[in-house]
Amino acid sequence: MATRSNSSRERILSCAEAIILKKGFSATTLEDIFKDAAITKGGFFYHFDGKEALAEALVLRYLEQDDAIFEELSRQADALSEDPLHRLLIFLKLLSEMMGNMHETHPGCLVASFTYENYQLNDHIGDLMRLGIGNWNRMIMARLEQINEQYETSGDTTPETLAYMFTGIIEGGILLARNFSNNQLLANQILAYRSFIRLIYGAK
Repeated sequence: MATRSNSSRERILSCAEAIILKKGFSATTLEDIFKDAAITKGGFFYHFDGKEALAEALVLRYLEQDDAIFEELSRQADALSEDPLHRLLIFLKLLSEMMGNMHETHPGCLVASFTYENYQLNDHIGDLMRLGIGNWNRMIMARLEQINEQYETSGDTTPETLAYMFTGIIEGGILLARNFSNNQLLANQILAYRSFIRLIYGAK
């Protein structure tokens, strides 16, 4: 059971993330967060030393949530097939379905939002964001390298290039979903990447 302290901290993080995704980091004030989270100034500083400490906690929370999602979808995909190509295709299908079935429009990518305003953040937060993106890339690249051990590609793309392509499609798809209030646009981008993977590896 969450303690009141943990509950307050989570409420601050959730409110701050929603405001930052809507207004941007630099335009978001601590007063905005105090009001939206229904917390006093003292209550905020009990949990965070300031705005940059909040930003660091937000990035860590966001990356942990995404890692948990990817790990769970990977577990499901791996349980359904022993073939590395089919496992990746299943993973992408599951990810697309999850994104398309979200009841609310995808709120946006916190890492992307912070990246746009990187000059406002310290180097440590920038390192955390690069680490998070690197983890996503390494996860996909490891799968692609396993596929390359069994399949030949029809082009000259590398696992690294295809892994970065995955990240770019996810981030771009989130932007589309948010701007047009349609999660299916994100889901369709993931399916397009899946079709591309099928094509270059000649999957039946």
